[in-house]
Amino acid sequence: MQKLINVIALLSGLTSAALIGGAGYVLMNKDALIDQAKGAATKAATEAVTAALPGMLDAAMPKMPEVTGPAVPSTTGPAIPSLP
Repeated sequence: MQKLINVIALLSGLTSAALIGGAGYVLMNKDALIDQAKGAATKAATEAVTAALPGMLDAAMPKMPEVTGPAVPSTTGPAIPSLP
């Protein structure tokens, strides 16, 4: 029974040491980790926009007509009225 209690105590101590060590690592390297995350997010966003842009432009542009009709006659008179 004593051996079981010793194993549980040892595992508890190792868990505590691992948590303290992990927290210390993150605390000491937080700036580098933040910069890496920003770089990865920027790269992913840039790639997503670049991949979506050609399709968005093709869908937004209307087809150009191959043949046009004659000029439309003006029925309202001159575009700039004359002054008296």
